[in-house]
Amino acid sequence: MSTSVEIKLASEDDLEELLPLMRGYCDFYKVAPSDQALIALSRALLADPQHEGVQLIARADTGQAVGFATVYWTWHTLNPGRLAVMNDLFVSKQARGTGVADALILACADEARRHGALSLDWQTAKDNARAQKVYERVGAERSEWLDYSLAL
Repeated sequence: MSTSVEIKLASEDDLEELLPLMRGYCDFYKVAPSDQALIALSRALLADPQHEGVQLIARADTGQAVGFATVYWTWHTLNPGRLAVMNDLFVSKQARGTGVADALILACADEARRHGALSLDWQTAKDNARAQKVYERVGAERSEWLDYSLAL
């Protein structure tokens, strides 16, 4: 099943509808940052999209917000240049399986190209098989790198 979807850069006017999607994403990964922290993240991106990153919001043909993605900018030494990291990708339950995730990924890639990124990278949970099928469908390649994190 496919649906018509409009994807655009999120704006201050979108934050009220973006917040529940961000909360859904956090709930999926069983974390609970405050609403204030999530809105602060969005506003930091809005304040400096050239250096920080961007959020995209997907709307169904009804105008309802049904998904979002967040892309951050960084740099890569092994392939010198700007790198786009799609840190968040979420589609509401009612819109899953309709092509919204694919459209968001392609829009993130377009935005990354527009900002001069050499690649768009992201990660997902090892057990998120549904997402992995989407990623393979859009032509992404699985990395063999292991992720580490140091809490500060």
